[in-house]
Amino acid sequence: MTSDDDTARGRFSPGHGGELISTQGTTTIADAVVAKIAGIATREVGGVHDVGGGTARAVGALRNQVPGARINHAQGIAVEVGEKQAAIDIGIVAEYGVALHELAVGIRRNVIAAVESMTGLEVTEVNITVYDVVLPNEIDTHDGDNKPRVH
Repeated sequence: MTSDDDTARGRFSPGHGGELISTQGTTTIADAVVAKIAGIATREVGGVHDVGGGTARAVGALRNQVPGARINHAQGIAVEVGEKQAAIDIGIVAEYGVALHELAVGIRRNVIAAVESMTGLEVTEVNITVYDVVLPNEIDTHDGDNKPRVH
């Protein structure tokens, strides 16, 4: 519960979006932060093979080849953040055999819970685009790319 006295002391007020209501100023949540949270929350859902469309995944694969490069958790995520609300677009590659409509429900649930609890922003929508479905033998082929082809 948040009282007027709590607000005056600078405590976070979830009812007021991503702002820290205080006499000392406000806090704004950057788009990149919301995208990163959404990306991590999406990857946590079983049945998600990868996040992003073809181009984003290709760039991510190249980045992963660079020694010391960090994972881009916001890859495949587009967000629009306002003062109190956020809208999120997510592109994924799903694993074959997963019910895509149920996967979308799970992603939405996880992303909304993570973003709202970590930022205080109200998530108005989470749009999901399934770009591809990966077969189990395709996963093995990608894992073997670094292995010698002949012995």
